[in-house]
Amino acid sequence: MSFLLRIIIVSHLVIPAFIFSCTSPKEAKEYDLVIYGGRVIDPETNTDSIFNIGINEGTIAKVSKDSLIGKSYINASGLVVSPGFIDLHEHGATDETYKIMAHDGVTTAFELELGTGDVANWFKEREGGQVVNYGVSIGHIKVRMNVFNDPGTFTPKGKANTDKATEEQIAEMEKQIEEGLKNGAVAVGFGLAYTPGATTEEFKAMLGVAKKFGASSHIHLRGGLAGLNEAINSAIEVGTPLHIVHINSSGGAQTSEFLKIIKEAQDKGHDITTEAYPYEAGMTAIESAIFDGWQNWDDEKIGIHQWVETGEFLNRETFGKYREQGGRVIIHSRTEEMTLSAIESPLTMIASDGLLEDGKGHPRTSGTYSKVLGKYVRELHALTLQDAVRKMTIEPAKRLEGFVPAMKKKGRLQEGADADITIFDPTLVIDQSTYSAPTLSPKGIPYVIIAGKIVIDQGKLVPGVKPGKAIKKL
Repeated sequence: MSFLLRIIIVSHLVIPAFIFSCTSPKEAKEYDLVIYGGRVIDPETNTDSIFNIGINEGTIAKVSKDSLIGKSYINASGLVVSPGFIDLHEHGATDETYKIMAHDGVTTAFELELGTGDVANWFKEREGGQVVNYGVSIGHIKVRMNVFNDPGTFTPKGKANTDKATEEQIAEMEKQIEEGLKNGAVAVGFGLAYTPGATTEEFKAMLGVAKKFGASSHIHLRGGLAGLNEAINSAIEVGTPLHIVHINSSGGAQTSEFLKIIKEAQDKGHDITTEAYPYEAGMTAIESAIFDGWQNWDDEKIGIHQWVETGEFLNRETFGKYREQGGRVIIHSRTEEMTLSAIESPLTMIASDGLLEDGKGHPRTSGTYSKVLGKYVRELHALTLQDAVRKMTIEPAKRLEGFVPAMKKKGRLQEGADADITIFDPTLVIDQSTYSAPTLSPKGIPYVIIAGKIVIDQGKLVPGVKPGKAIKKL
């Protein structure tokens, strides 16, 4: 078979003449995959220009203005070629969730807030490959549930919720967190809002384990501004990096003030970071501690809660019924202005806090990244495209790479980096999922590549392709 004929039949799309113009087949290096003609954005180097990319064995081998020869091609003309999006905060961590996230351009997904109480088993359950790269924290919530033999599943609903730990129990929690870090956890997760029985001293003891290993701590705050100060002051006292999850959810109407306090801490040299998702509603377990005392709420506050299973908005009777039963509610508690203040802030990364089960849940699982690119970049001009990509790629990578060396090759479009790449149309990209239809895939993300393998091809999931790898602290 001739060289010219072979190139044509393996191509995804029509190959332009320039592919063959520079070198003869005998002289040229052949790549597994060539992405040509795209607008390449690499926030770490401030690159924003038309380049061709050659990929070999899961690695970006060449970024060049020159023509490249490949076994297969993607025509990225008119499209943005970005590092794959890195989600530091998702839940579910299932085949269903990972497939849906891939459509939104996510190439690496981490469960770092709730985490797990058994890191070794968590990774074992996902052996054999997933659609996207994956990793997990050792979670204080889950460890506390282990120690207290709490009957809860997603979050505590027994003694791990309310009880103060003894010195012996704190020592056992420290031991389990240390074990989790030794087994490959990439961070330590906290949700003090879900464990009101945990004292500040208990929290600092767990931070001390994170410091011993050099891991960052990812926390769902409790108690508004007081909780923000508790977390920041504790991390500063212990001397460990802190990442505050979903600042818009925790901050609410005080989001701008929360961000100001974080900025002041950063300006003093403290390693404090944060994230946000682009939705006005949150979602969590109705049986969790954050709803303790709901009987004292007025009817209006109860009425902003939507039961995930049916889509119904709750009243006093149904709230009590479902709280006894257990399950998830969507909470319509914030305004667009609160969300905007978080998304446009230079302090925030983008993270989904997503969770879907059997097609039900919150649209942020399937629409977070496309919504930022479509609404907040193209429509509102609240962010530049370069800034949005930075929040989705290099900043999350840098949050973890000091502890997890594998992350030094992610979040970048550079020679030698992992070939985790998202290709999108900046004129079309937008989320389509809604609270009633949370699994709808976004528009305008035709290609997603993980470890050099195409997992989303012309907007469709490639069946059976699971190149995602475990991201661990080795």
